[in-house]
Amino acid sequence: MIKSRFYQTLFELNASPFIAKRLRWFAESNYSRPLIASFAKTYKIDVEEAKDPMDAYPSLHAFFTRHLKEGARLIDVDAQSIVSPCDGKLSIVTDITDDSRFEVKGQSYTLAEMLGSQQEARRYAGGTVCVLYLSPRDYHRVHVPLAGRVLSHYELGDRSAPVNEIGLTETVRPLSRNYRRITRFDSPAGVYEHIMVGALNVNTIEWTHDGSYVEKGDEVGYFSFGSTVVLCFEKGRVHIDSSKIGPVRLGEAIGTIQ
Repeated sequence: MIKSRFYQTLFELNASPFIAKRLRWFAESNYSRPLIASFAKTYKIDVEEAKDPMDAYPSLHAFFTRHLKEGARLIDVDAQSIVSPCDGKLSIVTDITDDSRFEVKGQSYTLAEMLGSQQEARRYAGGTVCVLYLSPRDYHRVHVPLAGRVLSHYELGDRSAPVNEIGLTETVRPLSRNYRRITRFDSPAGVYEHIMVGALNVNTIEWTHDGSYVEKGDEVGYFSFGSTVVLCFEKGRVHIDSSKIGPVRLGEAIGTIQ
């Protein structure tokens, strides 16, 4: 329990800015390397999926942001499928209001605040939002749910709140206030928003994609520390399978194009 709380604090950086920055420094330094085995054991991480053996990682952070072996995650190939863009715990919102409001874990959000644009938010009235929370045990690289063309890419937010499950419930709208990278794609399911929400206090998002087009399942970035992914789809464009609410893995079909 003590180890679990330490790692939760470390990778969600849910401490004061002063402490969070030093926790990040520690996780990225060679001093953290001896903790890799303990971290993997605490969270029951399947180390056989990792691209490299544990002793090849120079720091706990390097292990946390690990690549997986080829074939460890298979991308659903059905042309009509929408796949999970990451490992995580899926929640689904199917009732975005006309003024772009929706609710996640008892908190009310507006897409206008999340996207920084009332005009773009109107596009998703009546649409669907998928929220995927990544825990410390998850693979922390983020991919795309559909093939598509990048329409825009920008950053918002001031990294003001934790994005763990308690934070999503008890702090003030972390999904629309934290530092986040918002990418708008044009896809077979229409235009959709792909939002990576960072952790408390420090910039924890790295963008890895270079180009204007992605194939379904392509990697686009990774989270250095605690994280959440939000997908926003237009009305009538997708059907997200409610039976998928809960733990999902990258590449798993979570819905279909309508």
